[in-house]
Amino acid sequence: MAWMILIAAGVCEVLWAAGLKKYGFSATWGGGLTVLLMLLSFVLLSRAMRDLPLGTSYAVWTGIGAVGTAVWGIVAFGEPRGAVRLGCIALIVLGIAGLKWFTPAGR
Repeated sequence: MAWMILIAAGVCEVLWAAGLKKYGFSATWGGGLTVLLMLLSFVLLSRAMRDLPLGTSYAVWTGIGAVGTAVWGIVAFGEPRGAVRLGCIALIVLGIAGLKWFTPAGR
């Protein structure tokens, strides 16, 4: 269950980062939603850290955020998608998968 919570925290991180790009901290519904997603992301990360190691939790959370926002930027904002950039994103995904596979179930 901790892994599912951590993944949800990472998805919230991607969404708030995209919201920050689009709305910033403006006094709009989008800006408000961005702040709520930030808070939810941190709350979920905190909850996942109860059952997962700190380093693994934080690395996976930031990795999901980095990969998700890079892909979102490519798809939604037309950011560059060169082979080297995509290769680097793939390396981050491999790192996240390795942490998942090689982290013991308990602490």
